[in-house]
Amino acid sequence: MPVVMPLERDDLKTRIRHLLDGKTKPKGSLGVLEEIAVAVGSILNTETPSLIRPQMLVCAGDHGISKHGVSAFPSDVTWQMVKNFLSGGAAVSVLTRQHGIDLTVVDCGVKYAFEPQPGLLIRKIAEGTNDILSGPAMDYMQCEEAICNGMKILSSLPGNALLVGEMGIGNTSSASLLMARFTGIDVALCTGAGTGLSAGGVAAKVDILRRALGRHPQALDPVRELANLGGFEIATLVGAILQAAHENRVIVVDGFITCAAVLVANRITDGVLERCLFAHCSDERGHAAMLSSMGVAPIVSLGLRLGEGSGAALVWPLIISACRILSEMSSLSASGVSGQVR
Repeated sequence: MPVVMPLERDDLKTRIRHLLDGKTKPKGSLGVLEEIAVAVGSILNTETPSLIRPQMLVCAGDHGISKHGVSAFPSDVTWQMVKNFLSGGAAVSVLTRQHGIDLTVVDCGVKYAFEPQPGLLIRKIAEGTNDILSGPAMDYMQCEEAICNGMKILSSLPGNALLVGEMGIGNTSSASLLMARFTGIDVALCTGAGTGLSAGGVAAKVDILRRALGRHPQALDPVRELANLGGFEIATLVGAILQAAHENRVIVVDGFITCAAVLVANRITDGVLERCLFAHCSDERGHAAMLSSMGVAPIVSLGLRLGEGSGAALVWPLIISACRILSEMSSLSASGVSGQVR
């Protein structure tokens, strides 16, 4: 696994805050934008951060547990949406195109044979994970392979910022299980409607996930937990996040499932959270509690629950604005504007 060192940049953060306080505005008046500027400057180790060639990585995979009715949509939607990403018709396709973000889609384990095409990487471990109620979602070597795939993919991509997204019918179930196992929060509080289950559907989903947790005793190794409960796309994201943290790239995290990948990555090695910006708090039950368990705050809360990386793409202009405020906004002394008197 890549080494992720603590940033240890308190002096730099102090200097950036001092620069922001000296801009032509009341102190703190740009709110969260100022915190974003401090975070990005710290990650990139500069008082004048510039974000170059942002990469949206959308990882896709199918889940064996989906046959138990944990999603309102059939598993075929996974491969259908991958095609939609590639044809430019999905929300994340529109948003990345709008904001000049490179989009790469990865087949990590989709039950479909895609033809090679631009924008698609085929890194299929198997055609979907196993049914978690019958055994581990994947074996340990498969999980390690998926993590290594994510690391290699990230290393091959240019730029200094990674935005992460996912697609996989049934993957909110894996994310809920990982959250329950790593945080100790009851699985009922970690489990929501996903793609739109009814209240009765959510109750049935909770029962299935509770049985799944009972099927797999807690493991001390976070990779083993990921192998037992996760998905190929989540494991690939874990690898990409670990490598991005190692390379000190800015990591923009989307919603519930990508946050679960960060949760796992941060258990594998410390220092991951310091490199992450959390785009939004979704409407998926459990997401707010997951963010709270990691001690992080989202940039916005828009009632989103789509996934794909859509929330990460939506906040990208805010992150760019925060950097430009730090780099380009005039200071009080340079502009001749009077400062605060009391």
